[in-house]
Amino acid sequence: MPHEFLRDYGYVMLFCVVLAESFGIPAPGQTLLIGTALLAAHGELNLGVVLAAAFAGTGLGGIIGYGIGHHGGRRVILRFGRYVRIGKPELQRMEDYFTRYGSWFVVFARFFEVLRQLNGIVAGIVDMPLRAFLLSNFAGAALWVGVWGLGSWRLGKQMASYSDVIQKATALVVVLGLAVLLVLLGVYIKHRWRKGGARRR
Repeated sequence: MPHEFLRDYGYVMLFCVVLAESFGIPAPGQTLLIGTALLAAHGELNLGVVLAAAFAGTGLGGIIGYGIGHHGGRRVILRFGRYVRIGKPELQRMEDYFTRYGSWFVVFARFFEVLRQLNGIVAGIVDMPLRAFLLSNFAGAALWVGVWGLGSWRLGKQMASYSDVIQKATALVVVLGLAVLLVLLGVYIKHRWRKGGARRR
């Protein structure tokens, strides 16, 4: 994507792409968030507007996904999921994870491909209470935007130029990815420990 185009239309594009990605359409939302945050680090975009656009798009997209899931989402995924390699086994697996981890699934699913696009739809399919979904949805949106938006901006402030930032952005992806995995591992261990304690009682 040309630098000038992203600079001129970055806010609207970020909102639209992240919105679409959050209700099931494969789109480069995370890449675009990183790119616009890096531009903000060099004064070419406003960081606050970048973060607000990403948060609003992500949160609203999740709500749209929930509505799709609540009103026939399983049928939609089974009909069109083959175009993105999602079939009945993959959907069943996501539903099982959701049943076991509930709100945690909605919060952290945004950090993984496919799950990021479908977590709202799956929440609607399994009839997660709307209030619980909204809280988890916006908490996950804030966490995702904070990690990739603020993290990328912080990295960008330490780089000499935009091109230098792009070359070294991979390091940010690796570090933040490992951090997310560690958090998820901690949540999983805590969940298993509590489950084991309940069985012993």
